[in-house]
Amino acid sequence: MVKKIKNICVFCSASDFLEEKYYEDAKELGFLIGQNGYNIVYGGSTLGMMWACASEVKANGGKVYGVMPQKLVEMGCRTDNCDEFYLAEGMRDRKAKMDEISDAVIVMAGGFGTLEEFAEMFVQKQLGYIKKPIVVLNTNGYYDKLLEFFNQIVNEKFANEFARKNIIYVAKTPQEAVDYINNYIEPERVPSKHEIYSR
Repeated sequence: MVKKIKNICVFCSASDFLEEKYYEDAKELGFLIGQNGYNIVYGGSTLGMMWACASEVKANGGKVYGVMPQKLVEMGCRTDNCDEFYLAEGMRDRKAKMDEISDAVIVMAGGFGTLEEFAEMFVQKQLGYIKKPIVVLNTNGYYDKLLEFFNQIVNEKFANEFARKNIIYVAKTPQEAVDYINNYIEPERVPSKHEIYSR
């Protein structure tokens, strides 16, 4: 089934001290999100790759939806440049809100917070709570070792091939990531017990 995708959630780094290639890909992704008629759901700050991406979405016609927990607002991380801003009580509430208002997910390079967000979305889709596309944009091969670990998880039978093949799509470029979302066909049903747990 083809579902109309409008809002893309982007998880990525808030660091301002990365190699330039990461910001370049974030900006290109934001440009493509806006140019393709999508909006962005992101963490709501002016930091790092997050704002590099979101500001390009805004500059190219897309809306910017920020979601931030109270503690980060108190730290002064919030931007006033969002079209809509959602204040969350904590990180769990933040993730729930980002999931609620997004139709697709792109995971870019990031730190521990990005990994936590990615892991939750992965399991949500593995168990059939969501059907939305999840794309890993693997800039500079950043996630190569994590993807190798995913293979180890499957090879040692902590998960099966369904987890390796049907949950995420790995893209090398921002264009490839957006192309995948443009052509995404939502699965018609949730996975069965056999698909999740069989060997």
